[in-house]
Amino acid sequence: MEQPDQFNLPRRQLFGVAAGVFAAAQLVGIGAARAQSGATAQSLPSALGSGAFGALKYVNAGLLNIAYAEAGPSDGPAVILLHGWPYDIYSFVDAAPLLASAGYHVVIPYLRGYGTTSFLSSATMRNAQQSAVGLDIIALMDALKIQKATVAGFDWGGRTADVMAVLWPERCKAIVSVSGYLISSPAGNQTPLPPQAACAFWYQYYFATELGKAGYAKYLDEFNKFIWHQASPKWNFDDSTYSRTAASFNNPDHVDIVMHDYRWRLGLADGERKYDDLEKRLAALPSVTVPAITMEGDSNGAIHAPSTAYRNRFAGKYEHRLITGGVGHNLPQEAPQAFAQAVIDVDSWA
Repeated sequence: MEQPDQFNLPRRQLFGVAAGVFAAAQLVGIGAARAQSGATAQSLPSALGSGAFGALKYVNAGLLNIAYAEAGPSDGPAVILLHGWPYDIYSFVDAAPLLASAGYHVVIPYLRGYGTTSFLSSATMRNAQQSAVGLDIIALMDALKIQKATVAGFDWGGRTADVMAVLWPERCKAIVSVSGYLISSPAGNQTPLPPQAACAFWYQYYFATELGKAGYAKYLDEFNKFIWHQASPKWNFDDSTYSRTAASFNNPDHVDIVMHDYRWRLGLADGERKYDDLEKRLAALPSVTVPAITMEGDSNGAIHAPSTAYRNRFAGKYEHRLITGGVGHNLPQEAPQAFAQAVIDVDSWA
């Protein structure tokens, strides 16, 4: 599909180790999945992680009690890793040990509506608009006394990294955003799409109906597993890998959060007035001024813009990396070494 110069379509943006360290990773040589361009600040060996996190940690932050995994030295430079839909913190289960072994303090939270992250009040609107999710991570940083961090993510997590970089650049040392510049607005998403593109967003239109909400709730595991196959057609994940993440969809707020995210983007659900000023700033599609690396897998089955469509949204030091070898939408889990290397490299620019 021909993409507009200003990419502002309603995107899919598919969504602690005990004592704060991971089990030691087994080094097995240089991995094959590498970025196609750019010098690296530090070469990473491949690693076989433990395949699991240790005991989760919890902290009250803003509107939430946030569950998060943690790795690496507590006094190391902070890195926050953000997942998307329909994924969870296990997207980073292999990338996080690489970053921890490089000396980073790695924090991996469950977003609102996922895992054991919960709202502190039953009266709080189950809202997934982009500014609200960004504020969750700022509140998490405040609660953990992290003044500044490198923020990296994909899908909803990539969008959140972009949002944080433009609204609170003083809190972002640098960012890594898989699939590029993902900020949008309900008004900007009103342009009708041609049939092929509209077909790729089928689930958003499904979610716009009450039948779709009921269907998602009834067939939650089957639905999200189907999305995994669509978004990463060459990723041969097994049932145990999917089931490990699928447990995070049992959050009592998950369905409401997912519905609100996609309905809000299309202008079918209202946000909260307290976020209006932030959303007005985001609707102007401001430039990211902090150092940034964007990434894309060569087999991403989710519709996505070419890097040329969003290049001018990054005004600071910038690089785009295409990761080859059949890598799909869940890039951090499918190519953990390349993702971790990008975090280390962009951190070295700041």
